[in-house]
Amino acid sequence: MNNQNKNTADPNFENEVRTGLGGFPKRLSSKFIYDKKGDRLFQQIMEMPTYYLYDCEYEILELYSKQLSELFCKKGETVNLIDLGAGDGKKTKILLRYMVSNDFDFVYKPIDISETILEELKDSLKKELPTLKVEPEAGEYFQVLNHLKTYNKTKKVIMVLGSNIGNLLHPRAIEFMSSLKDALNPDDLLFMGFDQKKNPQTILDAYNDKEGITAAFNRNILYRINDEFDANFEPDKFTHWEVYNPETGTAKSYLVATEEMNVKIKNLNMDVHFEKWETIHVEISQKYTDAVVKWLADESGLSITDSFTDSREYYRNYIFVPKS
Repeated sequence: MNNQNKNTADPNFENEVRTGLGGFPKRLSSKFIYDKKGDRLFQQIMEMPTYYLYDCEYEILELYSKQLSELFCKKGETVNLIDLGAGDGKKTKILLRYMVSNDFDFVYKPIDISETILEELKDSLKKELPTLKVEPEAGEYFQVLNHLKTYNKTKKVIMVLGSNIGNLLHPRAIEFMSSLKDALNPDDLLFMGFDQKKNPQTILDAYNDKEGITAAFNRNILYRINDEFDANFEPDKFTHWEVYNPETGTAKSYLVATEEMNVKIKNLNMDVHFEKWETIHVEISQKYTDAVVKWLADESGLSITDSFTDSREYYRNYIFVPKS
């Protein structure tokens, strides 16, 4: 990799690699899996029959698009519909189509860490819903939250779909939800998806597909380190391993070194040693019950006003408001 690529690398990713691979046990945040290749792989994951999360939330938005639209945007109101972690927007488009066709007054603000996916979403919306007002913004959630606080005059509805909250352990989830609460005015709403506890095998199957797409997705972070920091990882020498603890509701994904090796990350002047069977923790996917979600809300200064679930009760979307 040349110096130009080194200088333009994401400083947050650089810090993640330095701290995550320089410590023990080793870890890397799943948010850095997402580049053009990572985005494509995740879209494939969402189409997998075992990855129930996408279908469940899709069903909820189909079943309740009218009810949700009327909750989000009452007659005479103008609303900023803020979609944190918008992705390709396939699920959100169900709601957007209904709101546009029924003349709701709103601006759609998709937020995502991936500029690539936002550009694709903006282009597709221009073709499918040409009258929709779209104002995308690229960035990490906590950076974007500071911008949300400036939207004081117009009602906000913040959507967090896809159980993205599940990527955070409870203390961090409370911090995140508290930050969202601080960005809300009394009349604003938060609409958030939480994957529910269920048969542990169903959960394991969702993150350990036989086709190996999830494994390829998680290994992509090693390819990205190679590309951006001139490293010599051999990703095929890491096996993907998924575990789920039904007591805590925590699913974790690991990359496991299948042999002892040394990896050189030239642009960071790092040499990383792996023992055989040493792990890199790359992803967490938390599962919930109503009681746990209520506890998280209470700790964050939020109240639950309503919730919606799919026909199998695998997944639930909650509406929160700031506590008065």
